[in-house]
Amino acid sequence: MKKRLKKFYSLVEALETLPTIGKKSATKLAFHMVLDKPMDAMKISHAIEDAISSISRCSECGGLSEDEICYICSDELRDKETLCLVESAKDIYVIEESGEFNGYYYVFDDLNEANMQKLKNLIDKRGVKEVIFAFTPSIKSDALILYIEDQLQDRGIIFSKIAQGVPTGVHLENVDMLSLSKAITERVKV
Repeated sequence: MKKRLKKFYSLVEALETLPTIGKKSATKLAFHMVLDKPMDAMKISHAIEDAISSISRCSECGGLSEDEICYICSDELRDKETLCLVESAKDIYVIEESGEFNGYYYVFDDLNEANMQKLKNLIDKRGVKEVIFAFTPSIKSDALILYIEDQLQDRGIIFSKIAQGVPTGVHLENVDMLSLSKAITERVKV
């Protein structure tokens, strides 16, 4: 049967590569796309192709952008003195959905000298007075926070991190909006 439905099984295998999609879900989705809603599947296909060809990382913050600089970094009305450090571009999206933060972001996804220097340059350029750490709570994150604080100690910056309420080990994308909103508004100094 696999030989005769090679393209169908290829679709199932492709869907299985998506996060949280196992073989059973991938098969169900494939049947739905091929038999029930082929036009919707074509829309999805075109949307994926368009997104892949149009979206890249913002040259300033590392978030998602359809231009060289994202809409957040180019927004002059945001609070220039507050910078939120996150682990991934997904975290920016999640925090923006909460509606509780009006500063800028920086994706600190790799601990290396080039990334640290880019962060320092951004802080100096914007005149940042407060850095908020919005990392997934963990011992590794606490060590990273200490390292970054040490690297930025000569700049007179206030350091804070999002308040607990975000469970340890849970990524921001999995936190409900109320908990995330409270964590942002009730952040604590570190």
